Amino acid sequence: MRSEVVTKGLTRAPHRSLFYSMGLTDKEINLPKIGIVNSYNEIVPGHVHLKELVEEVKAGIYMSGGVPMEFNTIAVCDGIAMGHEGMNNSLPTREIIADSIEATAYAMPFDALVFMPSCDKVVPGMLMAAVRLNLPSIFISGGPMLAGKFQGKKIGISDLFEYVGKVQSGEMSLEELNKAEHEVCKTCGSCSGMYTANTMNCLTEALGIALPGNGTIPSVYSERKRLAKETGMQVMELLKKNVKAKDIINEESLYNSVLVDMALGGSTNTALHLPAIAFECGVNLNLDLFDEVSKKTKQIVKLSPASSYFIEDFNEAGGVSGVLKVLKENNLLRSSETVNLKDILDMAEKGEILDNNIIRDFNNPYFKSGGISILKGNLALKGAVVKSGAVHPDMLVHKGPAKVFNSEELATEAILNGDIKKGDVIVIRYEGPKGGPGMREMLSPTGALAGMGLDMYCALITDGRFSGGSRGAAIGHISPEALEGGVIAYVKNGDLIEIDIPNKKLELLVSKDELDSRKKNTTLLKKDVKNRMLQKYMKLVSDSSEGAVMR
Repeated sequence: MRSEVVTKGLTRAPHRSLFYSMGLTDKEINLPKIGIVNSYNEIVPGHVHLKELVEEVKAGIYMSGGVPMEFNTIAVCDGIAMGHEGMNNSLPTREIIADSIEATAYAMPFDALVFMPSCDKVVPGMLMAAVRLNLPSIFISGGPMLAGKFQGKKIGISDLFEYVGKVQSGEMSLEELNKAEHEVCKTCGSCSGMYTANTMNCLTEALGIALPGNGTIPSVYSERKRLAKETGMQVMELLKKNVKAKDIINEESLYNSVLVDMALGGSTNTALHLPAIAFECGVNLNLDLFDEVSKKTKQIVKLSPASSYFIEDFNEAGGVSGVLKVLKENNLLRSSETVNLKDILDMAEKGEILDNNIIRDFNNPYFKSGGISILKGNLALKGAVVKSGAVHPDMLVHKGPAKVFNSEELATEAILNGDIKKGDVIVIRYEGPKGGPGMREMLSPTGALAGMGLDMYCALITDGRFSGGSRGAAIGHISPEALEGGVIAYVKNGDLIEIDIPNKKLELLVSKDELDSRKKNTTLLKKDVKNRMLQKYMKLVSDSSEGAVMR
């Protein structure tokens, strides 16, 4: 056992004494030590209940002959961080989470690990750490919150951002907004739609690193507690068989995760997180693979913010297992090992589809290709990302004049002030990994645009990124970013921009000579950043097309 490096032998008497000080018995000191990486805190709705859930994991470990030893890492709520300088810090926490877990597990050796994430950057950060450490590992998330209800329909947090625009346009009163904000988040858990957190938690099932149901069983169901207990028991089986994280997370399972992502029409943030996880595995997973997989598969699930269905509905319809079944039936799923110690192809065979409108087959898809598209052109030489399955059909092809803003705040102000007209292409730049810094996700402008009824007429493009709660022709991750001299830095108000999502094109309709002239006469905008962590991040972070990894 790996933990024996601090528990066995004459020279380890001082080490054992420290275990005794915590109340461990001789028997416990000689049993396997299972680290539980908990992201519990009291400031994130998706994590506030993990203090209770972790006790179920511990019970499962104890029942199976292990000694659970819990430690914590940080978590940020993107909803609370949205729309102000706090969001600059969100994506960088992915690296902090991975680093902190890696440091802890090397300093205090464990025999196996259970990871307890819930929200946006915590899931990929923990997956990166799992691969780096390469111990027997398993994931159990906190689960999604239940959808709220307002004016006779289910709503999620993305609706609230849109309601701000409706109030501004006079379509909704402040009293109605106040009623909605009290109703939308009815329980703890990750926000209720197919936003980033729930997309990533669903993809832990596709990767095979979590038990079935991890991505969809609601946080408040007793079934979530049972799943946590089973997870604690199953990590001991992984330890007995010496099945490690990289036996499960590898090129084949990463391919499957992209495949499931496309079928779900998940958050565009996966185009950052999956390449970063692959980078830790030594696997090259680039945007071209997303494009390749998108052409092969179809979007067969469409959840909020793109529809009125929520994660709880998806769970009742069969969840990720049902999607795996459809993908296997269409010969797309690849063989790979899972924490169940069974091949994912065998797991897919057992999947059930209990509502064929929520989980459709390939003969009746929501979208005839994958739910995410990669666009390229002179505006995005290395690529840009759009949740194509959430774009209004009338906006799949669009040409319009640019309205250029050097920050999210300026763009949001212009939208709410009525300065954006039908047909405009809003350009938000200097929001990339380096230029932001931290590549803020922007639900405020997309929500305001939808709330004011302009999402069917206007596009929004940026070198930043969008929340999983965004919908419409919101094209992000434009690479190279403005601060790195990408063409987006040289767009001017009134320039025509052509968007062709079916043909994967994003073009600035300006001549090469004119662009060359602008490059000679433009000074790139570098922000004065006081935050020491962000100063370091700016120096080390890579391009968004590479997953914004630290090099």
